[in-house]
Amino acid sequence: MRIFANADYPFLRWRFKAYAVAALLLALGVLAMVVNAVTTGSWLHYGVDFTGGTLVQVDFHSPVEAEDIRAVNPDWTSVTRFGEPGASEYVIRVPSFQSQLNIDPASEVTTSLTRVFGEGSFQVIRTESVGPRVGAELQQRALLAIVVSMIGTLIYLALRFEWRFGIAAIIGTAYDVLISLGIIAVLRMEVDVTTVAAFLTIVGYSLNDTIVVFDRIRDEVGRAPRGTRFIAIANRAINETLPRTVITGGSTMLTLLTLFLFGGAVIRDFALVLILGIVIGTFTTVFIASPVLVDIQGRWPRKAKSPASHGGSRKRASSSV
Repeated sequence: MRIFANADYPFLRWRFKAYAVAALLLALGVLAMVVNAVTTGSWLHYGVDFTGGTLVQVDFHSPVEAEDIRAVNPDWTSVTRFGEPGASEYVIRVPSFQSQLNIDPASEVTTSLTRVFGEGSFQVIRTESVGPRVGAELQQRALLAIVVSMIGTLIYLALRFEWRFGIAAIIGTAYDVLISLGIIAVLRMEVDVTTVAAFLTIVGYSLNDTIVVFDRIRDEVGRAPRGTRFIAIANRAINETLPRTVITGGSTMLTLLTLFLFGGAVIRDFALVLILGIVIGTFTTVFIASPVLVDIQGRWPRKAKSPASHGGSRKRASSSV
């Protein structure tokens, strides 16, 4: 049995309502970033990878609260619980790099914890150190990777389809990234190199979904009777690809939910970003990229070729919206 075999939903008739919802979500994300910038000095919660410093993960043998650990040294950047609620495993971030001190910051953390909680009361699981210069370079390269991927996509779509399709796809992808950043700001999730990898995965998934729909739109334009409105062609293409969208998104979501629930704390944030990205990417393909393409086509209609230029081939659909 084929899912949504005879789907005929008026997606593009709802596009203005979808624009309003998308704008509201984006505004909430921007507001969260502004609040974070005012209260914490940073619009996102950057990890050691981007800010530089030292990370120490410790596992206490008896229950300990985060407030007790923060009281050991108020200069530590943050103390966060790692793993399931109620666990006594914490990640401590120190805003200093080894070359900036005469002692190893990880050793300083260990010494301070031993002085307060006693010898043998905890175990150091891992330590990481990143210099401030390396962190700044990682920020620049992460942004460059996302921008280059978008530019490459724009060029590819402009060559494969037309510039209208490329612009619509880039607008949709940019929305994916921005709304994902907004959700991360709301949830105060840590941004590290793993998050950047998740963003690039979201960009690839969303673009692939968009290209499938755009490819069907192009085919439908060639088959549609003369005088068919472009909005009707695009809406039919979305409905025809809806089974593929649901099956692909659903199977991917099952895998990511498994990672989120059973993959452990190390991979949980990565899986959560991807889950949100799949949902947002599907929404963007149907309610942002495709409607934007329709609106671009209405503003700058594609000139219909004369029958002579087609050599007697069937006439293409009118581009009126």
